[in-house]
Amino acid sequence: MFFSLSLALEQRAYAYIDPGSGLFMLQAAGTVLTGILFTLRRRIKSLFVRNQPAEPQAAAVRPDSEA
Repeated sequence: MFFSLSLALEQRAYAYIDPGSGLFMLQAAGTVLTGILFTLRRRIKSLFVRNQPAEPQAAAVRPDSEA
């Protein structure tokens, strides 16, 4: 509804878009994408790394050592 009203009631904007504005928008989009990838890095890594079966852990103290 908001989109329809904004199209119906649009007015001319006499503004100038600086060429640097496009670069700023590109930088903002890249920053958002990098933030998302950084946040989801463990999930993304799990897609490419195969899980290895768990091995039993060795005893922490060897029986022949003196304490």
